[in-house]
Amino acid sequence: MSAVSEQAPANRLRKNSLGVGAITFMVISAAAPLTAVAGGTPLGMLMGNGAGFAGTYLIVTVLLLLFAVGYVAMSRHVGNAGAFYAYAARGLGGFAGGATAIIAILSYNAMQIGVMGLLGAATAGLFAGWGIDLPWWVWSFIAVAIVAVLGYRQVDLSAKILTVLVLCEYIVVLVLDLAILKTGGDSGLSAAPFSWSQIVSGSPAIAILFCFAAFIGFEATTIYAEEARDPKVTIPRATYFSVLLIGVFYMVTAWLMAVGAGVDKLLPALQALQDPTTFLFGLSDRYAGTMLSHAMGILFVSSLFAGVLAFHNAVARYIYVSGREKLLPEAIGVTHSVHQSPHVASVIQSVLAAIVIGLFAVLGLDPVLALFSWLTNVATLGVIVMMAVASLAVVMYFRANPSTQENALKTTILPGLAFIAFVVIIYLIVINFGGLSGASGSLGVFLPGLVLIAAVVGLLLAGALKRRDPVAFENLGVPLKD
Repeated sequence: MSAVSEQAPANRLRKNSLGVGAITFMVISAAAPLTAVAGGTPLGMLMGNGAGFAGTYLIVTVLLLLFAVGYVAMSRHVGNAGAFYAYAARGLGGFAGGATAIIAILSYNAMQIGVMGLLGAATAGLFAGWGIDLPWWVWSFIAVAIVAVLGYRQVDLSAKILTVLVLCEYIVVLVLDLAILKTGGDSGLSAAPFSWSQIVSGSPAIAILFCFAAFIGFEATTIYAEEARDPKVTIPRATYFSVLLIGVFYMVTAWLMAVGAGVDKLLPALQALQDPTTFLFGLSDRYAGTMLSHAMGILFVSSLFAGVLAFHNAVARYIYVSGREKLLPEAIGVTHSVHQSPHVASVIQSVLAAIVIGLFAVLGLDPVLALFSWLTNVATLGVIVMMAVASLAVVMYFRANPSTQENALKTTILPGLAFIAFVVIIYLIVINFGGLSGASGSLGVFLPGLVLIAAVVGLLLAGALKRRDPVAFENLGVPLKD
């Protein structure tokens, strides 16, 4: 017993290193605000419901706030870096925890590696304009190397870098927002994008999916529970701040993008573009000048880098906790003696990213239409599955632990409604996956099927752990004692 207690402090993440602001910026950077505004929003408008996309952002923000209520209520009782995995294990049992852990590792890996593809392509385009013409995969490998160094070191170093990058992203978009607001847009400010007729026009289901994809990353607040200062206060505040900040920012910007182009002219303008992701830059040229557009182009690349760094930190912690709790080999679940970072898990993620990027490069697959589109849609599906599992786990956990004396609205009603909503959204993603990702035929079935495969692998690993070490199986997701 004494040997275990002596080793425990050495195998811990760096405590008291992150405050509300640092965690908020870590998760906002994962949501990559400029990437979502420049990339996801125009595509969501074009493929979804046009100007009504702003109203869809409002609906999704409200739904995620409903989810956050139960999520943060449980965070006060389950403070474990495994987050979704820990919630599933504590609320639904060890088998659900094992399945969720592997889904999390798949999802955040897929998101991080997928965004690496877009980062490589965007960086190649940016530097080609400056006379440096290199293949996309060179820039992706450079990004992997930089992220590997930062992920290996202390988490507060990553947080400081992300804070600067995200602040710059917000500033350039807010400058454009204010410019459109000041001029009144194409034909005057209008509330039409929030009207029900606009929201349900076109393909609102696809619009909802794009909106959810833009938020992916906000839920990672609880991943940093073991590294937060006063986590019972810090984690709830960071979660609510993240949802509100991301949601309001996206909603207002989407509204101003619509009125900037003209509500009635928006779809024709998007349809006329060879690349819809240039839409925001065209608005910038029109309302704020080319200097802001150039700055936005640079920050678009830094936004992608901030996103891959944040997702790297998230997946490294899931891998680390899975090793620490013996679901994966225990050698993975250790922290660095100096940095107290999950260095082994970080290295594993970096190697995996390099292998996948190398495979796509050798096969000559497109970094955006294949690597980015395929993997990020798998990740979106996986994260929403985990949100549904977490919502159900909240309900079951508090039913099994009535002594917590939490409000039933927070522990049963709102999480129950969120669970139902997420199940509907999962169905929409699965039936629309081919159209969303561009993966046709059997690939359109295999890619979403990866989430199910991950769940089965997790169940098998949990079963093996139960046979090998029943005590460890029962303790999956249990918060570490100080």
